[in-house]
Amino acid sequence: MRIDLEKTLVNKITDLPSLQKQVQDWQSEGKKVVFTNGVFDLLHIGHITYLAKAAELGHKLIIGLNADSSVKRIKGESRPVNDQSSRAAILAALFFVDAIVVFEEDTPLNLISTLLPDILVKGADYSVENIVGAKEVIANGGEVKTINFVEGYSSTSIIERIRKQIT
Repeated sequence: MRIDLEKTLVNKITDLPSLQKQVQDWQSEGKKVVFTNGVFDLLHIGHITYLAKAAELGHKLIIGLNADSSVKRIKGESRPVNDQSSRAAILAALFFVDAIVVFEEDTPLNLISTLLPDILVKGADYSVENIVGAKEVIANGGEVKTINFVEGYSSTSIIERIRKQIT
C-alpha cells in the first residue's frame, strides 16, 4: 500500500472555519483537543519533544503556525528561514499532529477564542497568567498547561551556530 504523501499532508493543513467544525466534531465524540502554537522554523529535537508531550495530553493535537508575515514582525526580517508552506508540511508529517492552521496575527488569540480547545499548551518559559488565550480556555472549562523545553535547542541558536561556521 502506497501513501499519497501530498494528500496526507494537505489534509492536515486547514483553515479556521474548517478546523472549527472539525474541533466541534472531535469534542462531540468525547475527544480532548490540545492546542499549541509557534513558529517551528527549523524543526529540532526540542520541538519534537515539546510537541510529542503536548500530544500526550489529549486525543487530537492542533498547531497554530505563525504565518511568514507574523514571524518577520516578531523575529525580524531574516526570519523565517523556511516559508510557512514548508513549515506546515514538515509539521503535518509528524504522526502525532492532527491539524495545522496558519495565522497572520502576532498572537493566536483569535484561533484560541474560535476553537476553544480543551487544553492549551505553551512552553514552561510562560506562566499561565501570561499565556495568550488562557483566560478564554479556562472560562470555557478547559485547562492550560506548560511543558519544559529541552535545554540547548532553539531555531535561533541553530541559526547562530550556522552563521559562526560560515564566517
